[in-house]
Amino acid sequence: MLGSLIVASSIAILTTVGIVASMLSEAGRFFTMVSPFEFFFGTVWDPRFAAAGSGGASGQFGLLPLLAGTLYIAFVAMLFAVPIGLFAAIYMAEYASPRLRSTAKPLLEVLAGIPTIVYGFFALVTVGPFLRDISTQLNGLVTGNYQNFIQAQSVITAGIVMGIMLIPFVSSLSDDIITQVPRALRDGSLGLGATRSETVKKVILPAALPGIVGALLLTASRAVGETMIVVLAAGVAARMQLNPLEPMTTVTVKIVNQLTGDLEFTSPQTLVAFALGITLFVITLGLNIYALYIVRKYREQYE
Repeated sequence: MLGSLIVASSIAILTTVGIVASMLSEAGRFFTMVSPFEFFFGTVWDPRFAAAGSGGASGQFGLLPLLAGTLYIAFVAMLFAVPIGLFAAIYMAEYASPRLRSTAKPLLEVLAGIPTIVYGFFALVTVGPFLRDISTQLNGLVTGNYQNFIQAQSVITAGIVMGIMLIPFVSSLSDDIITQVPRALRDGSLGLGATRSETVKKVILPAALPGIVGALLLTASRAVGETMIVVLAAGVAARMQLNPLEPMTTVTVKIVNQLTGDLEFTSPQTLVAFALGITLFVITLGLNIYALYIVRKYREQYE
């Protein structure tokens, strides 16, 4: 049994090492063709596929437009998901009756089991056209010019739909953390005359805050790595801009684009996908490590 456990653990570790090693080796080949400075600090993404086998380094491989789109869409998604998910967790943990909690919590967590491609279709068919039509009507009422100023594929469309997908992650993780706060703290606060709302605000949330922050960082790493929703809801335009009503794209979308079709792994146009992949890996790994650091450093231990 001990040998089986060691083998299982070794497979998991070696698989991770193999994935990282393969990405590093291919990314190293890419950086022999394209300057790392050009990649990490470039502001233009225009790979311009060369002929098969030419190995030409034509095109521009600036990472910053993709990174800006990734972080922008993830920020909008978190801006939408965090208040709803956190308030839902507080209600489920502190105010809902056991009967309501046993019914509503599983229904809320059903959202986590829906495939992301379904969310993408929902954004493409429903949310995007709805926002576009609403903007057209509002613009017509205000200016008399019935021209939409929100595109169907935009940052806000992808952010809202991704936020809906992230709500159960925020809610479930925060709920587990809030319910782990010792009952003695609640009873002590209520016994001193505090109301239930004051107890939640002054006692429970401060005690659970480190765990909640860690949960939000883990959720943010989930948002950074999302692909299908962004492909269908935010478009493929690689550009740097601050208007959430226009399309942008992310690192994951361009990884898919660069590796789609009958390609040879000999040109920078395909090898750039591995450089993008290792960059995304480092970002998500950093978020996860920082989340664990926050939890371990600031978590209060109760006897």
